[in-house]
Amino acid sequence: MGKYISDKYGLKVASALMAAAALWFIMFSPWTAPHVNFWAAMSCSAAILMTLATCFRPGIWRSVRPEWKDLACGILIAAVLWGVFWLGDKVSSFLFGFARPQVDMIYGIKGGTSPWLLSALLLLLIGPAEELFWRGYVQNTLSSRWNPDTGAALTLAAYTLVHVPSMNFMLVMASLTAGAVWGLLYRFFPERLWALVISHALWDAAVFVWFPV
Repeated sequence: MGKYISDKYGLKVASALMAAAALWFIMFSPWTAPHVNFWAAMSCSAAILMTLATCFRPGIWRSVRPEWKDLACGILIAAVLWGVFWLGDKVSSFLFGFARPQVDMIYGIKGGTSPWLLSALLLLLIGPAEELFWRGYVQNTLSSRWNPDTGAALTLAAYTLVHVPSMNFMLVMASLTAGAVWGLLYRFFPERLWALVISHALWDAAVFVWFPV
């Protein structure tokens, strides 16, 4: 019975990861990205991932317990992470000639879209959905199946790899860096998922819309 349950959860998380990989391929690969509206695709993808997380881990919303200290922690994490990316942008631009053009390509995704709309999507849907899926569902499930260290490492690998089809080194490194921060924090403070949700949403909006690096 235990093996059956373990296999069942393994199949669910594997299918969820394959869905995420397929969605990110469509959004980012040079073969498909020109044919889709990025923000419509990202919003739909976020909704799908949130739905999968909710269906495959029915108690996930009970693990999100909003507290005032989570708000403060989320703001602090987002601010520190923004600082890391600001510094990383300066260093990488100095060391690598391709760095800034690749960063500009990422910002080109905005494509004249209203900053108010982008802020709303990142704050209310995309940021929260990604954190609930990657940490609240994937890392939680893999940590339960094996151990917290393995769960964190495998989740970081998957989170980074889904960005590889973009063929944008800076985007892949950005996902690796941010994923490592959120993954490590969840590894040691799984009860603070709400703070990570807040930090992910705020960081997305800050680095992409409010205070671009």
